Amino acid sequence: MAWSVAELCMTDLVERLVPDELWVLFRRVVPPTVVTRPQGGGRRRTGDREALSAITFVATSGRTWRQLPPAFGPAWPTVYRRFARWRSRACSRPATADAEHTTR
Repeated sequence: MAWSVAELCMTDLVERLVPDELWVLFRRVVPPTVVTRPQGGGRRRTGDREALSAITFVATSGRTWRQLPPAFGPAWPTVYRRFARWRSRACSRPATADAEHTTR
């Protein structure tokens, strides 16, 4: 399969915004999401690394979610939902760990 110019540019952009070292650290904190679609079909889920690169772009560029360039692939609502999901899980995890620690 031949890669398009857009796919090559996107791959380069993702690797620059989320280098391998950052990706390894991220995976230690946020495990991959298991997607099950019992009904089948649907669109291919946006990869976590692509979503993280888009989040990194928004966080470091000073742009709003709606100003996310289409070159990133996923639409801004997808990226924002993933950010919100990861943030809520990260915020709930330390509280759970602290509660387990104090009950022992």
